[in-house]
Amino acid sequence: MPSTVVITGASAGIGRATARLYGRRGANVVLVARGEGGLREAADEVAALGGRPLVQVADIADADRVEAVAEAAEKEFGPLDVWINCAFASVFAPFDEITPEEFRRITDVTYLGFVNGTRTALRRMLPRDRGTIVQVGSALGERSIPLQSAYCGAKHAINGFTSSLRTELLHRGSNVHITVVQMPAVNTPQFEWVRSRLPRHPMPVPPIYQPEVAARGVVYAADHPRRKQYYVGASTVATIWANRLAPAPLDRYLARTGFDSQQTDRLPPAGLDNLFAPVDQDPAEDQGAHGSFDDSAHARSWQQTLARHPAATALCTSAALLGALRGLRRLTSRAA
Repeated sequence: MPSTVVITGASAGIGRATARLYGRRGANVVLVARGEGGLREAADEVAALGGRPLVQVADIADADRVEAVAEAAEKEFGPLDVWINCAFASVFAPFDEITPEEFRRITDVTYLGFVNGTRTALRRMLPRDRGTIVQVGSALGERSIPLQSAYCGAKHAINGFTSSLRTELLHRGSNVHITVVQMPAVNTPQFEWVRSRLPRHPMPVPPIYQPEVAARGVVYAADHPRRKQYYVGASTVATIWANRLAPAPLDRYLARTGFDSQQTDRLPPAGLDNLFAPVDQDPAEDQGAHGSFDDSAHARSWQQTLARHPAATALCTSAALLGALRGLRRLTSRAA
């Protein structure tokens, strides 16, 4: 029987790329997002690749609507096997330029949206004693950077919430699994859609990876959910370990570099942002999985490939840690 997979944030970016991978497997793919145009295009891709799509237009900040998504999915395909929380919202701006309404909205989507999806999935998975939940996290959930205080706060919250829930599932001896995939900077359309008060066009902090790299990490984690978390990209490993080993020098380094490294030389986008309403309601507005940084984005991650093999995991981590230590020496010397 084909597996049934629910993906939030499926109209673009990592969610869209993940939906394509499950389409190639012939899975039943429930596509959840606010932008109906993007979802329809994603559904066409899944169907063309051999999967069975189901479009569900929903704001994941609305717990009742998320519950309705699960009901529709099970009515169409039967029991849920995998639930992937991927949708998010953000604002690029210093904290004192983000309004209370904007901060609340980011938290409602990026953190409570994951809580809503997880709760809805567990209502169905726990009685059956099977199923997998994958949280699409970020290196910024452990190492915050400037200009993204609301997003970083929400990603930190996801880590804390998921760790607590994981221990509860272990206490029960449950066969329902939950895992987190910590992501690097990814070339997604968010940098065209995000609300920004920066003087220049926002960008992901290099090194940048293509969404297909992230999607492969998500699917692998769903297939092997017993590990607490997975890292995608050597930069993710290096960032997390650098923060654990020398957070104060890293703070000072980011204070100097974190503003410029998140902006290009281009003018900021002139169109609408997607904080309170989608910008891909019409198929003509669909942007697919990729953003505008194809020329500088990596299509492969050696760290991700090695990390799939237990014998190579220690080597992979050691190499990334060595890189972090070298970077820390430079940071410490500059901060002195």
